[in-house]
Amino acid sequence: MLRVKILSVIGFISTILNLFGCSGQEKKDDGKLSKEIQDQLANSIETFKNRPIHKKLTSQIIDNTPDQELLQVVFDNLSEKQPTDYKKEYETVMRWNKSRQAIYMIWLLESEVNNGGYNQFYFNSSGQFSKHLPEALNFVGANKFANLTKQANDIFLKENSKITQHQDGTLDGFSKSYDDNPLNEFDQQFYKLYKTENLQQLQVNFIRKNKTEFVDE
Repeated sequence: MLRVKILSVIGFISTILNLFGCSGQEKKDDGKLSKEIQDQLANSIETFKNRPIHKKLTSQIIDNTPDQELLQVVFDNLSEKQPTDYKKEYETVMRWNKSRQAIYMIWLLESEVNNGGYNQFYFNSSGQFSKHLPEALNFVGANKFANLTKQANDIFLKENSKITQHQDGTLDGFSKSYDDNPLNEFDQQFYKLYKTENLQQLQVNFIRKNKTEFVDE
């Protein structure tokens, strides 16, 4: 379960930073987060560490969960449905309804891109969902993110040999693969899109509107 715990933490931090609005005006001149944001983030992380994880999600749990925690609650629940070794992650996800698929896959995309860009997203096992993500993003109403990810997919397929030529399984090889990587330009566009399309809130609204799709019988 180590992999999903790491992605869960990365995704949580990404969500919190976006909910706090950590754009340029929230930082000091040296590029560091303001003291207020640091304190809020520290308190949120402590709450995150002690959060309940629901193996069975009910309508009442969804209704009583505040917006800023709902995506984490749903992702934790979906992660509990995965086999412990994650070898059949793809097969497991593709057996779910489209609503669950969308939230799970978008979480993976955000976690990876916000941590290491599209290059990391395709490099890791999350990349196996790449062809489904434009549809998943459109499904929750994130049309701009869907269009950007479709463009990134096209470039990854077209420039695959160039992008992966140094990826020999070593950390040095992976690090080198960022050099002159055509995917790099999509990373900055991805980060900027948060200012014009609230990806977290779109997903929260989607979950609330389609609540029965996430409830365990």
